[in-house]
Amino acid sequence: MKEGLLIYGCYGYTGKLISEHAVELGMKPVLAGRDEAKTKELAASLNLSYIVFGLDTVQEVAEQLKKFKVVLHCAGPFAHTASVMAKACIQAKTHYLDITGEFTVFEKMFKLSEEAKKAGVMLMPGVGFDVVPTDCMALYLKEKLNGAESLEMALYQKGGKLSHGTAITVAENLGAGCVIRKDSKLVKIAAGSLKRVIDFGDTKRNGVAIPWGDVSTAFRTTKIPNITIYNVVPQSVIEGMKLSNYIGFILNTGIVKRFLTNRIKKRPAGPDKQQREKAHSIVWGEVKNALGICKSAVLELPEGYTLTAWTAVKIAQEVLATEPPHGTFTPAAVYGKDFILQFDKVKRRDLN
Repeated sequence: MKEGLLIYGCYGYTGKLISEHAVELGMKPVLAGRDEAKTKELAASLNLSYIVFGLDTVQEVAEQLKKFKVVLHCAGPFAHTASVMAKACIQAKTHYLDITGEFTVFEKMFKLSEEAKKAGVMLMPGVGFDVVPTDCMALYLKEKLNGAESLEMALYQKGGKLSHGTAITVAENLGAGCVIRKDSKLVKIAAGSLKRVIDFGDTKRNGVAIPWGDVSTAFRTTKIPNITIYNVVPQSVIEGMKLSNYIGFILNTGIVKRFLTNRIKKRPAGPDKQQREKAHSIVWGEVKNALGICKSAVLELPEGYTLTAWTAVKIAQEVLATEPPHGTFTPAAVYGKDFILQFDKVKRRDLN
């Protein structure tokens, strides 16, 4: 008989929020991580049991996972950790969840779908702010407009700041350019080169295309062939993105990445509780068909890390309660377009 939930990477900024929220809801997950001292300290503070292991080989990780029904993987950057954990879950016949937002990771997970299906497990990457609200928005809009051929979404975050893990992921991808979905294929474009004005209904903001996870996930959820995701950022950031196209070979060197990572680790781990409570996010979305007919909507959301803890734990609860479909799936594909509406401070409104 398999045990319940294992949270791996529990002592990272987001992993800790998730672990604390699970306990607040009366759950008793087992905590895990590579660093014994940090794992033990958090487990003791939450009165939970723990295990310690690294992600060195699939076989070794599978041995640790085989007694658990589901793993919630929180240890990024996921480009380095997700494949080993997911393959170990397949071998151990344990359901896999993670909180990645990296489109390259999603693409790898979809390639493992048949293996997961044969093993009788579900792989669901992206059960946090990346990409639950946008995935729900994508499916909602797709169902509002028959024959949608393009989907555009935008993120607008007011307040808050990045965690160490997110910031390091951003640093590791500097100079990598941007990616959109065009005619069902992933297409690389220059960073900062694609912009548009986003009408949120009560305000307009400049957005710039970013390589958000939905270029992978929303395509699987909706089958819409053309997808672009924007982020609302200051013009100075856009200029920096453009510059990265010319110095990418420098940004991609190991010495620069190590320098940036060390700088990030010296800063506060992420927004504190007061900052999270004050901050909030907005997701805008628009679909268009061949006749030029558009449908658009907005999702008002709490701060991203707070929402990640809520959605990740809720999906873990769902998997524990009801056997999920087997293979690789997106959140909205399994739990529906309205899944996001159950959480506090979430509101959806149509714009046209």
